[in-house]
Amino acid sequence: MSTKIDESCAQKRRHAAGQDPDKRRQILDGAWRIFVEQGFDAASMNSICKAAGVSKGTLYVYFDSKEDLFVALIEGRRSAFFAGISERLAEAGSTEERLLAYAIGLSTQLNSDDVIRAQRIVVSVVDRMPELGVRFYDAGARHFLGCLTDFLSCEAKAGNLRIEDPELAAVQLVELSTAGTWRARLFGRRQDVPPEAEIEHTARAAVRMFLAAYST
Repeated sequence: MSTKIDESCAQKRRHAAGQDPDKRRQILDGAWRIFVEQGFDAASMNSICKAAGVSKGTLYVYFDSKEDLFVALIEGRRSAFFAGISERLAEAGSTEERLLAYAIGLSTQLNSDDVIRAQRIVVSVVDRMPELGVRFYDAGARHFLGCLTDFLSCEAKAGNLRIEDPELAAVQLVELSTAGTWRARLFGRRQDVPPEAEIEHTARAAVRMFLAAYST
């Protein structure tokens, strides 16, 4: 009876430790440094433990594997990566003004160093670990594309836009907004973050082209 009680107490302590948000954040911060410095393959759980200042036992209370840790890291940082972008679609102003605000915000974030680093890590392993790529995509791109798709659907129903396929239109706007910048950054053709003036210039051109196709 005593043994069962001791085991139950141990499980409760383990569960409580696994729910500590500060400890979880500590692990994720350490993991981010290692993944950025070493890449996904070279990063070891031992290195992550050292960077995070936790034991391996503590690490496995929170995360089952390196893949789970990385996906949790990306999902956790998604809010920071894309903070405020979708909210720009709800700002006061015309459809054109809101689309422009979204396009500028999205391009700024997609071209940021942190987002580029995360994408490069995933690209380096996606052939061997396609599920990791799917989970990464769902945690990021699918989120901000979904918000834009919903916005375009509402604008079409309100008669402000003429769009038969809002999901395709959303992808098109994203591609136009990052033309000449994001892919060049991803593959190292451009090392530096594009200046604000270039991002805005590209975004304005993107919105003009988009509305030329979809305005009522």
